[in-house]
Amino acid sequence: MERTANAVWRKGLRDGSGNFSTSSGVLRDISYTFATRFENAPGTNPEELVAAAHAACFSMALSAQLGEQGITPDSVETTCTITFENLTLTRSKLDVVVHAPGADQTKFESAASNAKSGCPISKVLNLDIQMNARLER
Repeated sequence: MERTANAVWRKGLRDGSGNFSTSSGVLRDISYTFATRFENAPGTNPEELVAAAHAACFSMALSAQLGEQGITPDSVETTCTITFENLTLTRSKLDVVVHAPGADQTKFESAASNAKSGCPISKVLNLDIQMNARLER
């Protein structure tokens, strides 16, 4: 399986702009600029996309790990915060809330730990991954 995306940047770093698209067409001609990346202007940036990818991947990985423990969650809600400093991604913080009535806390903690290290996006990121996982029964 392969997934592709395309990005085009026009002009200089500060005065330029770019757009990107994914082969699925879900993201099409999404614009980004120096200001959206480095100055918190409204709009997206590569780091936000990494955060979205990590949150989505981790949620699925945790659901799979819970299933292996005999737990079927009602929901796995993950917020990922990527820290970008000195032109380097340094940390990914996963804040997770799992709704799983009757789930065992020890099994939940084991599943969360396994998902943190086993998630494919976690494996590719070369940074500190932190996790705060909470089970709501």
